[in-house]
Amino acid sequence: MAHPKRKISKQRARTRRTHYKAVAPTLAICPNCGAAHIYHTVCGECGYYRGKLAIEKLAAV
Repeated sequence: MAHPKRKISKQRARTRRTHYKAVAPTLAICPNCGAAHIYHTVCGECGYYRGKLAIEKLAAV
């Protein structure tokens, strides 16, 4: 296995790693209830996806 000939400096390593970052997911507004949800997922508030009921919510007993 290859070994580095010289030590990589902290600045050089950190400069390379600056591109690794988390991105916030894109949110959409549900046309049925108006809640924000992640694109291409069922709305957590009402259970609708693309204008159709996808999940029926159970009433709390």
